[in-house]
Amino acid sequence: MNDNIRIPIAEAFGTAVLVIGGPGTAIFATGLFNKDLNVGALGVAIAFGFSLLCMAYLIGRISGCHINPAVTIGMVMAKKLEPAKAVPYFAAQFVGGIVGAGILALTLSGTDGFMSRAQDAGFASNGYGSHSPGGFDLLSVAIVEIVVTAIFVLIVLGTTSLKGVPTGFGPIAAGLGLTLVHLISIPVSNTSVNPARSLATAVFQGDWALGQVWAFIVFPAIGAVVAGGLWMVLGEPEGDETEAL
Repeated sequence: MNDNIRIPIAEAFGTAVLVIGGPGTAIFATGLFNKDLNVGALGVAIAFGFSLLCMAYLIGRISGCHINPAVTIGMVMAKKLEPAKAVPYFAAQFVGGIVGAGILALTLSGTDGFMSRAQDAGFASNGYGSHSPGGFDLLSVAIVEIVVTAIFVLIVLGTTSLKGVPTGFGPIAAGLGLTLVHLISIPVSNTSVNPARSLATAVFQGDWALGQVWAFIVFPAIGAVVAGGLWMVLGEPEGDETEAL
């Protein structure tokens, strides 16, 4: 099959799995429906990391397993991806994220009242002010999202370099990196670092999240640009080969 078809399909599938795995854990396994089933913030962070790790091994050789517009921006900035090739990545990631969140919504709609309870609880959406888990304001959220996104994208850029970690270990580093940034920022913004994930949950929360989702598109994008710029200083010389995640 042509890469012009394979890559968007892989990115859409991978992003859907990330949304099912991460926000799905936050919705179903943090005590909302059963107080005895609560993995806490640590469990949610691990779920995001494991989702990325598994998808990296599955689709990394097809698309590089970006499954995140911020990663794609970082790849373009670091000259690891041609700008024209980024558009199908973006489209697939946003579509895949919405499909993943739609599957969560469909699951919730099977039991009376569960969907409305999940929406009232935020549907694992990102937020600031009164919708931040810790009540952090917009400035705090902006700082954290820019910084942790830059950290995460730099980890990905490093693990996809042939001069980086040993072959085959990149997904482990990327998965642990995503877990780390979630542990840092869940209390502040419920952790975005991924505009596709943020838009997907905001669509199905259907209320305040749609009014705040702009922040979780803009700030991760800025963080990705910062990471790309830093990589041009810290990373491999232009022209070195890049390994899939």
